[in-house]
This record gives sequence, C-alpha cells and structure tokens, in this order.
Amino acid sequence: MKRRQFLKAGAALSAPFLMPHTAIAETLTREMAKGTSRNISSFKAHRWQDHFDTLKNGVILADTTSRSVSFWSEDGKTMKVYPSSVPISDDLTRLGYTSVVRKVEGPSWRPTPSMRERFPEWPPVVGPGPDNPLGSHALYLSWQYYRIHGTHDTRKIGRRSSDGCIGLYNFHIAELYEISQVGAQVKLI
Repeated sequence: MKRRQFLKAGAALSAPFLMPHTAIAETLTREMAKGTSRNISSFKAHRWQDHFDTLKNGVILADTTSRSVSFWSEDGKTMKVYPSSVPISDDLTRLGYTSVVRKVEGPSWRPTPSMRERFPEWPPVVGPGPDNPLGSHALYLSWQYYRIHGTHDTRKIGRRSSDGCIGLYNFHIAELYEISQVGAQVKLI
C-alpha cells in the first residue's frame, strides 16, 4: 500500500463514528485499489537499538527523511509509527539527541523571534483551539522552540511544512502524549 493510500485509509479508520463500518471498508478497498505516482514519503523500519543505548523513559525517533515518528515504550512492549510533517528547509532542521521536558494538552503558541521578524503581522500568542498551530497536544523538547505537536491542518502531514517542529495528526499526538513521559529520549535523524 502506498503512503497516500495508507494515510487516506487511516483517516477513514480514525473516525469510525463518522461513517458506518461498511463505508470504512469500502473506502479502504477503493483507496488500496488506486495507484499514485506522487508518493511523497515512505516509512522506513527502524530498530531502537540503532539509535539509543536503552529504552529508559521510552524513546522517540523522528525520521525527517521518511517523515515518520517511531515510539518504543520503556518495557519494549509498545511500538508505534506515525506519519509526520518535518521542517520546510534544512536550515530549520535540527538533528541529534534531545528529550521531552514538558507535556502540554491544549498548548498556546508563540512565534519564535525569527518568525516575528519574517511575519511581523502574526499575533504574539495564539491560545488553544482550532487556529493554534500546535494542535491539541505538544511534547516540548529540551531544545528551545522545538516541539513534537499536533496540527489542525492535516495537509501538512507527510510534507516539509514546519518551521522546525515535528507535526502529527491531532489523534496521533494525543495517543503519543498519553503513552510517552517527561524524560523520554528523543532523536531526530
């Protein structure tokens, strides 16, 4: 199954209360039958052992090339992979090791100083809600201004579209928020 088909099928499955079960199955079948010539991303299977020494506090690996986020729980029993958005350019991309220092449900967003220089018309703060670029949940990293967060603009997922952060669908960041903890090890590659 190609990535776009996977995302469309996943979106259909994520909201079973919006369509009857048969409609979900029909959507999956239809999307899997379609081909796409513009697959913008593909998941790459990772092993946590290739990037971390231990699973202490759980680990999160954000792959900016395949545009995916992988999570492994501290006990090694839970492994999740999510499609993500990544920074729009290499100069906004920070790679290496960091950690989750804070978790916020309903975060407020403040443009960074460089964003304010480029876009002085932007408001100094956007509170929680549908206009908030951080979506419904955010994992704050030890690097200033960097987050793994949700987005209300689902078109961004699978694309180079952020000013440095890693974005997830709101329903995915809500799940990652619940299963991850402050102190989780994070690596961006």
